[in-house]
Amino acid sequence: MAPLEALTEAALVAGVLPDAPVTVVHAAWFGTEVVQLTYRSADGRLGEELLYRDDEARLTIVPSDRPWTFAADGAHYRLAAEAQRIDRASLFDPLLAVHTSDIQPLPHQITAVYEAMLPRQPLRFLLADDPGAGKTIMAGLLIKELIARGDLRRCLVVCPGSLVEQWQDELTSKFQLPFQIATSDQLQAAGANWFAAHDLAIARLDKLARDEDVQTLLRSPEAEWDLIVCDEAHKMSASVYGREPRYTKRYHLGELLSTRTRHFLLMSATPHNGKDADFQLFLALLDRDRFEGAHRERNGRAPDVDDLMRRTVKEQLVQFDGRPLFPERIAETVPFTLSPLEQSLYEDVTEYVREQFNRADQLDGRRRGTVGFALTVLQRRLASSPEAILQSLRRRRDRLSERRLEIASGRPDPARRVSPMDQLDLYDEEDLDDLDELEQLEEEPAVLDQATAARTVAELDVEISVLEQLERLAVQVRAAGDAKWRALQATLTWLLDLDGGSSSQRVAEDPLPYGAGDIAPPTPSRRHKIVIFTEHRDTLRYLEANIQRLLGRPEAVAVIHGGLRREQRRAAQDRFLHDPHVQLLLATDAAAEGINLQRAHLMINYDLPWNPNRLEQRFGRIHRIGQTETCYLFNLLASGTREGDVYAALLSKLEE
Repeated sequence: MAPLEALTEAALVAGVLPDAPVTVVHAAWFGTEVVQLTYRSADGRLGEELLYRDDEARLTIVPSDRPWTFAADGAHYRLAAEAQRIDRASLFDPLLAVHTSDIQPLPHQITAVYEAMLPRQPLRFLLADDPGAGKTIMAGLLIKELIARGDLRRCLVVCPGSLVEQWQDELTSKFQLPFQIATSDQLQAAGANWFAAHDLAIARLDKLARDEDVQTLLRSPEAEWDLIVCDEAHKMSASVYGREPRYTKRYHLGELLSTRTRHFLLMSATPHNGKDADFQLFLALLDRDRFEGAHRERNGRAPDVDDLMRRTVKEQLVQFDGRPLFPERIAETVPFTLSPLEQSLYEDVTEYVREQFNRADQLDGRRRGTVGFALTVLQRRLASSPEAILQSLRRRRDRLSERRLEIASGRPDPARRVSPMDQLDLYDEEDLDDLDELEQLEEEPAVLDQATAARTVAELDVEISVLEQLERLAVQVRAAGDAKWRALQATLTWLLDLDGGSSSQRVAEDPLPYGAGDIAPPTPSRRHKIVIFTEHRDTLRYLEANIQRLLGRPEAVAVIHGGLRREQRRAAQDRFLHDPHVQLLLATDAAAEGINLQRAHLMINYDLPWNPNRLEQRFGRIHRIGQTETCYLFNLLASGTREGDVYAALLSKLEE
């Protein structure tokens, strides 16, 4: 309500016209009760109207500092307009995350995010593109796009411990997403739930899987998520024996995470281990109702997973102009034959393992698993190198000797560590094989401590005597030199042209095993950079010394293993990639995940992993986006050994 006296010149008055305020031009009074108002409307037209005291109820004076003027700061208006544009951008820009991120997207990454994942509400999905296809980029695009669309506020990334910093770096630098890493100290802080306080978080897979207190934090009502991303998700798989599933702590973690989020994304380049039953258990993490009990069905039909999974192999990936994204990749076997002395060691250790396995079958389930794991370690190290089996035999003999003294004295060592088998579920002994290298080194002494079927001093004496004989034989093999090293030496001599072309002539005359059919072998060059993978650190040290002698330049070899800190690994990686004097990178599987080595196009598996997933992960270090050369993989394989049988099984599972 406004009194008639308020109708002064230039006043803005609402209520005169029904649709907009008018500006007073002149007000002429007739006595004290009537005003003749001359006004200008919003469209500039003049008008007149007689207003009485009864009209005051419908009149309002619009304040002079009204919001809808053009007198505001232009820079502030521009800022507000830009904020509105960004807030509504996803309605007009279907690829908003692509255009606002520091990446060079590829066709398969765009189709994965915008065609395969974003339309699914809620998203329960397995992204299983080949190693090196840029799954981290796809996850970052998905997260940023969901944030822009108002569909995501809280996100948790779960990945192996060796990858947490890499995830944080890429999400920050490429997508401007400030993710925080959950440390052990932060998670164990009293009176606080770290997960509830951080909307964008990264956590270590094994920390979550093994720490029940941390899982309690995840179960709290305030620790729910809009999206959980699990990288290297195959580590959360379970196994089927007979028709019964055997679950691991990591699998149970996957079940928990699946219930704590609306969107659930699993990422793995190797989700299938060759067994359909195991694969269906894995898919149950995404859709429990659909795959409940599916592992028990024996109809021979593979599960239909088109709506849950995207699997694109490297040969299918192309650039925007249609050219293949990845160069050709060629894998060749380099066979070698054991010497009579090596064959004797191989047969004696195999017999020892077989005898101990037979004795272990008579033990209870948990201890039988412990013994089985330790004996498998021996067999794998036997296939690795004389140095690896020698050190393992020596460590096992030392542990059993300590055990004998304790039993004989009747006083167990109070400092003896508890076996990890006592800390894991009954069927989690298989999980030990999936630990990273540093964890395996930490756990091996405790496993060896319990890993014997001997129960008395006399039985321990017999086993220790056998180990001493095997140890002496391993020392002889190491001193005489082994055939596997000679095969590697010949391969390196040819690839690096260390003998001035003599070996190249031999390969030209007889190309196998360096090429098959119409596949051309790599051209030898002193400038080649080569990645060599081994399973065990004892073997790595053995190879490092031998290769340095072969090349005559210690600085030509860089080393990455699980005992190095992240900064040391990065420094070794940078030396290999950028220093022209560094020709070889010796690595354990600490370098098989999350490290980019496209600078090299030649790789040698000195040891074959007994896990098909690891074989593919290794090759993915060099055969990835950015590689321009044909990639060659050489697998050293001893003829007529257990390792050869394992390799045949590996090829079958990879095909599956």
